[in-house]
Amino acid sequence: MNSSFSARNQVAIVGYAQSDIVKHAGIPLGAIALGIATRAITDAGLTVDQIDGFTSSALFPSAGDHAVVDGVSTVSSTWLAQRLGINPRYASGFQGYGQMPGSIALAVNAIASGAADYVLVHRALHNPTGSYHGNPMQQASGPMQWTVPQGFFGPLAMIGLTYNEYLQRFGASPDSMANVLVEARKNGARIPWSYWHDRPLATQEYLDSPTLVDPIRRLDCDIPVDGCTAFVLTSAERAKDLPHPPVFISGFAGGSPTRNRLPLHWPLDDVYDIGRETALRLWNAAGVGPGEVDLPQLYDGFSPFVYFWLEVLGLCPVGEAHRFVQGGGIDSDLPSGLPVLSGGGALGNGRMHGVPQMLECYLQLSRRAGDRQRARASIGLACHASPHLGGAVVYSASAS
Repeated sequence: MNSSFSARNQVAIVGYAQSDIVKHAGIPLGAIALGIATRAITDAGLTVDQIDGFTSSALFPSAGDHAVVDGVSTVSSTWLAQRLGINPRYASGFQGYGQMPGSIALAVNAIASGAADYVLVHRALHNPTGSYHGNPMQQASGPMQWTVPQGFFGPLAMIGLTYNEYLQRFGASPDSMANVLVEARKNGARIPWSYWHDRPLATQEYLDSPTLVDPIRRLDCDIPVDGCTAFVLTSAERAKDLPHPPVFISGFAGGSPTRNRLPLHWPLDDVYDIGRETALRLWNAAGVGPGEVDLPQLYDGFSPFVYFWLEVLGLCPVGEAHRFVQGGGIDSDLPSGLPVLSGGGALGNGRMHGVPQMLECYLQLSRRAGDRQRARASIGLACHASPHLGGAVVYSASAS
């Protein structure tokens, strides 16, 4: 696999910090982010004045009528830099889906180009009071006039349509998804900062959970939370002098739909066509294939995403993910199981938007996962969002 990605394994994660993930924090999101950023810098063996780059995504992922206020409901790169007292050489925010892969791409490009030496990457999520995905519209115009009056509004309706298409096309049972939820919650229950710490899920609890938009049950959705995570990145050369084993970024890729659709209309063929193209870009950039990844962390903001990512990445045949999962294929406690949710994911931690996937790759590959450390963890993969409009990053424990 040849690639023109010249920055392969030239940039590394060298430190991190993670807040507790709670439904509603007792302090503003900006205050949480400041504390976490400072802890991450210290963890990397650096001082605040050494940080000269910031990247993030400040997307506030609610479809309801909520105010977006920097430092309160979101935290941008520039807000965080200013509050830390830093005039950065480089500050940027990723606009789009796949927020964590997009933010990592910005950081890698900044370091590889020499625009910054030490970059802080963070993601801060806020859970506002009130209905998270309530529809505040009194009228609908433009393309939404064809969907909103019929009740097709927001992410739940969107993923419900795509998931229904999967179930019908491949003869899957929605009850089989219990395996994904049980696995995510089992692993999230083992993580101290998780919203679901010490609260695993039984299969029957999933089957008894109410349906929100058929066939999506309440437990198929990650829970909105307050929380923040920060990572420090620098060059592979500088990483040699820092206290923790570095985790190298081998490659990244993203994609977006090319066909014009009505808002939130995600046909399954779009997911597969663009998703497979994104996967091919990823393998070419990283110089590895799916069989070489021993820690694939798949995005699960809605549970069906796990099926879609398994298939577009080539981890199982198209149309077979539901059977693969039902047969114990993702049971991380089995020697043969793919640990796609070993870090709990979004369903096992809370709506942290790709952070649990990236964090699990960092902790396992740097050998900092404690009691959860996996013996085989050398190449990781972290996904975010849907395969057709998200992204993924490959991480390596070795620069070679």
